[in-house]
Amino acid sequence: MKTIKKLGIICLLGIFIPTVSIGTDQKPIKLVKPQMDGGRQLMFVLKERKSSRDFSTRKLPLRVLSNLLWCACGINRPPTGKRTAPSARNWQEIDVYVSTANGLYLYDPKDHLLVPVHERDIRGITGMQPFVANAPVNLVYVADLARMTDCPAEERDFYAALDTGFIAQNVYLYCASEGIVTVFRTSINREQLHQAMNLKPDQKIIAAQTVGYPTK
Repeated sequence: MKTIKKLGIICLLGIFIPTVSIGTDQKPIKLVKPQMDGGRQLMFVLKERKSSRDFSTRKLPLRVLSNLLWCACGINRPPTGKRTAPSARNWQEIDVYVSTANGLYLYDPKDHLLVPVHERDIRGITGMQPFVANAPVNLVYVADLARMTDCPAEERDFYAALDTGFIAQNVYLYCASEGIVTVFRTSINREQLHQAMNLKPDQKIIAAQTVGYPTK
């Protein structure tokens, strides 16, 4: 089986697997297998879908976080590596980073686990609103432009934003189904956050999304 490693990406049978430089002694967190028999009816979920900026500090259980990330962009067709969210030309260029009080992690859809990046709490840097520093989870959507092959440079931002929107809406629908709250955010000091996340030059922060329980 041929494996190619280039520009921080492993290409295996056409499936892009993100790699990161880990500056921590933490071990990857194996997520729980996603539940396929839960959730509310789609029409009710669409009715309840909304943005909220009122978050409790209560942590998300591993089961909820596991389901959330799989819904966001997990692999739903293992033979092909295709995901719950579409992407232009199946580039799968959007990586989901998870910022918590315990550190920063990268979601690995292939093995359904969290890969530690570092142990610093950078939640407060993931946005400019005060609530981001105390909410339990901030998702940061990062485009790896190196994966967007045969695409004019001036069109990459458009496709990256479009593909991020698909993922974010999956998160919205899962939150509405689970009874947790979320808000999609673009007000970010990207230069500061890029440095805090140890990103490469060809990685671009597109947006962030806060997830947690409501205060009431």
